[in-house]
Amino acid sequence: MIQTDMSAPAASTRQGPLAVYRQRVAAGELNSDPDQARVIERLDQLWRELATMPDQPPPPPAETGARGLFSGLVNRLRPQAATSQPARPRGLYIVGRVGRGKTMVMDLFYACAPVRQKERLHFLRFMQDVHQRLFELKRDNPNMADPIPPLAKSIASRARLLCFDEFQVNDIADAMILGRLFEALFACGVVIVATSNTEPSQLFQNRPGADAFKPFIAIIRRELDTIELDSPRDYRRGREQDQETWVVPADSRAHQQLQRVFQRYAAGQKIAPVTLQYSGRSFEIEQAAGPVCQFDFNSLCGKPLGPNDYLALARRFPVVVIENIPCMGQDDANLARRFITLIDALYDNGNLLFASAEAPPDKLFTQGEGSDAFARTASRLAEMGSESWLEHGAQAAQAAHSLSRA
Repeated sequence: MIQTDMSAPAASTRQGPLAVYRQRVAAGELNSDPDQARVIERLDQLWRELATMPDQPPPPPAETGARGLFSGLVNRLRPQAATSQPARPRGLYIVGRVGRGKTMVMDLFYACAPVRQKERLHFLRFMQDVHQRLFELKRDNPNMADPIPPLAKSIASRARLLCFDEFQVNDIADAMILGRLFEALFACGVVIVATSNTEPSQLFQNRPGADAFKPFIAIIRRELDTIELDSPRDYRRGREQDQETWVVPADSRAHQQLQRVFQRYAAGQKIAPVTLQYSGRSFEIEQAAGPVCQFDFNSLCGKPLGPNDYLALARRFPVVVIENIPCMGQDDANLARRFITLIDALYDNGNLLFASAEAPPDKLFTQGEGSDAFARTASRLAEMGSESWLEHGAQAAQAAHSLSRA
């Protein structure tokens, strides 16, 4: 979900995240958690630093060529005291296990941040938008040598603060872009806060091309402070679950149950194939009706599909039904990786997911490359079966159904 705020700072920005957190704890809205409070104290420091930043962004990076080199030399020789712009604050990279409140503390900070131009979005969604913009820039400007600098300038013009939820890198195409894009964003004065389950040094490691990704890790370490949030409690666990969302085992009874789900959300609309078109690609969906679509697991994760495909699917269909999700082992890392990417897309978009599987989510992928990261996916699947998630998702499905009828 992308949240953009270009209006004047709300009254809540007059209070820092630490003050708001303490008020919510005192009101009984949040549990007191020392580890969360420690991270919020660091976010409160960043809140104070952001308040000293000017309303207008700094000028873009110096031009290339002789003129640009001369200007850069003059700027480096100019005494620091003559510079009126305060230093850009260091951003924050919040890392920790699933369900410890990383997203909550970042969202609390985002709501308070005294910055008119700010965006909060899932990192997967951000990268989809980046690929779409690069595709459009290359299409519209075939002679453009390098579209990344103008893309970074465009992003910086609308957001001086970027807050990324679930920062991760699973795609080689993303890995090849990120270093230069982030370098350009930082040069434009953008401040970044991110949450992740992965330490910066472990991003995109043990993958083909990992060595080429190391300069980006160095940029993250240079520009962001890494802080761990490792509360002993998983706040996503223990919520009331609707067993209808995840049916075990994937047998004939499960098939019949999911068919009833499909028919319920289709609400009498005709079942027909749908083709999604995006970023010069197409995605064929064989079974769809109104706001709901249905797949066999292998047709979604057994094919070379990626983040853009899954995000296009999530945006088009509020309700997704998947049958026959298997347990995965050491030889199924690619299957598991695609499944993780799929669930990330559905989770961030707020989709309803109904599935049949061989085992509960936390038993699906326990051994093999990336099995540790799968804990986040299991936690998300648990939350996607909660009563509150189902209520919100049903409202979105109903709205989509009404639009399709109009």
